[in-house]
Amino acid sequence: MTGLFANDSEQIDRRTSRSICDAVGERLQQSLRPDPRLPTHLEQLLDELKRRDRDSGPH
Repeated sequence: MTGLFANDSEQIDRRTSRSICDAVGERLQQSLRPDPRLPTHLEQLLDELKRRDRDSGPH
């Protein structure tokens, strides 16, 4: 593990490291954001559940 820190001039401070981690995290969240639209089959199943709930009335 000493190879990672062999050159002291390449080290970054904690604040800079945190900023880099935050920026990488934000980009990952943006690029991995799920598609807001459900697949058609799941939408149909949810619609069916809503219809059954509505048709059954209050319990």
